[in-house]
Amino acid sequence: MRKVLIVGAGRGGTALLKTLRQIEALKIIGIADHNVNATGMMEARKYEIPTAVNYQTLLSEEVEIIIDTTGREEIFEEIRNGKPKHTVVIPGSIAQMMMGLIDEKENLIEQLKHHQQELTIILNSTYDGMIAVNKEGLITLFNRAAERMIGITAEEAVGERSIKIIPNSRLDIVLQTGQPEINHEQYLYSKRKIITNRVPVINQDGEVVGAVAVFRDVTDVTNLTEEVTELKRTQSILEAIINSSDDAISVVNEHGIGWMINPAYTRLTGLSPVEVLGKPAETDIYEGESMHMKVLKLKRAIRGVHMKVGKQRREVLVNVAPVMVDGEVKGSVGIVHDISEIKKLTAELDRARRIIRRLEAKYTFEEIIGDSRPMRLAIEQAKKAAATPATVLLRGESGTGKELFAHAIHNESERKYNQFIRVNCAALSDHLLESELFGYEEGAFTGARRGGKQGLFEEANGGTIFLDEIGEISLNTQAKLLRVLQEKEIVRVGGTKSIAINVRIIAATNVHLEKAIQAGAFREDLYYRLNVLPIHVPSLRERQSDMDALVSHLLRKYNLEYGRQIDSASAEAILYLKQYHWPGNVRELENVISRAIINMKFTDNILELIHLPPLEERGRQGSSGERTQNDPLQEEVPLEAVVQQAEKTYLEQMLRKYRGNKTIVAKKLQISVRNLYYKLSKYELT
Repeated sequence: MRKVLIVGAGRGGTALLKTLRQIEALKIIGIADHNVNATGMMEARKYEIPTAVNYQTLLSEEVEIIIDTTGREEIFEEIRNGKPKHTVVIPGSIAQMMMGLIDEKENLIEQLKHHQQELTIILNSTYDGMIAVNKEGLITLFNRAAERMIGITAEEAVGERSIKIIPNSRLDIVLQTGQPEINHEQYLYSKRKIITNRVPVINQDGEVVGAVAVFRDVTDVTNLTEEVTELKRTQSILEAIINSSDDAISVVNEHGIGWMINPAYTRLTGLSPVEVLGKPAETDIYEGESMHMKVLKLKRAIRGVHMKVGKQRREVLVNVAPVMVDGEVKGSVGIVHDISEIKKLTAELDRARRIIRRLEAKYTFEEIIGDSRPMRLAIEQAKKAAATPATVLLRGESGTGKELFAHAIHNESERKYNQFIRVNCAALSDHLLESELFGYEEGAFTGARRGGKQGLFEEANGGTIFLDEIGEISLNTQAKLLRVLQEKEIVRVGGTKSIAINVRIIAATNVHLEKAIQAGAFREDLYYRLNVLPIHVPSLRERQSDMDALVSHLLRKYNLEYGRQIDSASAEAILYLKQYHWPGNVRELENVISRAIINMKFTDNILELIHLPPLEERGRQGSSGERTQNDPLQEEVPLEAVVQQAEKTYLEQMLRKYRGNKTIVAKKLQISVRNLYYKLSKYELT
């Protein structure tokens, strides 16, 4: 092992140190530099290599090679004159050339390894079995297909004679004769019939130095033919589906060039295939940026992006996903939904859904975010409640997530495959709520439907009904609800016949029912019927330790909704959120995070403190009259957006002031309760 001393610990010396210490034939006994903090000096100390500011202190008879990387002629001469006779001095220029040769050698070795790996992968991924022998008849190659067909592993086969592993392989005959044997039939141990080709390996001198056998299971060929036929059939079906889809579909290659569109795409955009195929992805866009190009860059799907496309400037919703092959992006597929007509219908549908929502329970306990002690206690109580048919009363402030618990209890219960109906009791008048809950008979009142109508309790039979805002119903309706809980039956409005029902009732309220009983606004007997399994859903103030998890969840949620890529929130932002008292609870947190994301630049991927709106005195101007940094009016936005933001902020303040009592809020705002619920749903405050 040759012993080396390096003089100079700058960039060149450091590079030499890193390279030479990898060579087993060399041992670096030291490195010297007048700067003790030079890069090479620190690198040497990491590996416990001696260092010195004067190279002479490291110089000894055992040093065989000195490499000068200083580039200074006087130092080189000094080293050459003062070295032991047997020691070789190499200037930095020669050392750099040596490094280049070493690097080139390493690169060639790496390329050779890479090519060997590629060859191994190819041989092991081929459907054909392959066996190779050297001139002594010893097996040198035995791929995975051969293992599968012969039933012997490569470890067992390599190094053995071919006639021992496969007595009838005839590779030894090919070695002797040097003649190929093409398309020969043969049977293996497993009685598999194969077709094999055996060829000799001949070097440049015409000598036979080995032989190779390539063979295929005929049965597998038949199966492969059937698979190809099935693949063609599947391709035809997929093309028929794509071409018959009412949603427009466009596909681009990895360079963002149009590759395929379907007829619906042409109908939607007004662009013919000639105008799109072979053209950049931006060709069809009238307003917005190309999601194809963004997906190709980010290598991940983007959903729910609004834009306008085509000659007719159609308003669309776009979902785009990358086409990945072996971890590489080979293109992207976009589904374009025409929402211009849907938006009109959705507005009308939303009005009906805001009053009474019939829906499947879509949340489970796994989707309830929180690991704080109060939240764990509430979840444990809810899981126990789900295992029984008993009535559950969810109590807690507005915005704490009581409806999520109702969904989760239903999904955890034996009734999960039956109907789940949610009723907002405060959104309906006394008469309308009664007819909706219990149904009515024909002629029960003016405008009653012919033949009568089933009530929600009947529709929920066998399932669960969630009565939200139970504390807001009238005493008259309370009496009828008590009958349902006691007798398990209802009587339709205008009817006399009792109808038996089997319904699990989950009620929720943010009203202090005990005070309501004292005030005569709530029946005590109904209270005890409802309060069988009370569950307190904690406020956000009671579970501040869940803030990190809640913020992470909301960032993922709004990333999907807004088409953003925000990774996390900073520690300062989380601390700021934890210091707030959150009168609106999780619902208020959702609004704050949503507003913060809107204030962020599209290139930002960390939610910082500066992005958050003020949580105590929002919208307040400074003493100089200038607006605060988070004031939304700093940006140039449409007037409608400013008006909506002001309306939403005022509604939040009123809800906090009257502790979520929507009846009082509606009265103070001089609007109907129904109109209030419409606005709360519009701004996602319900």
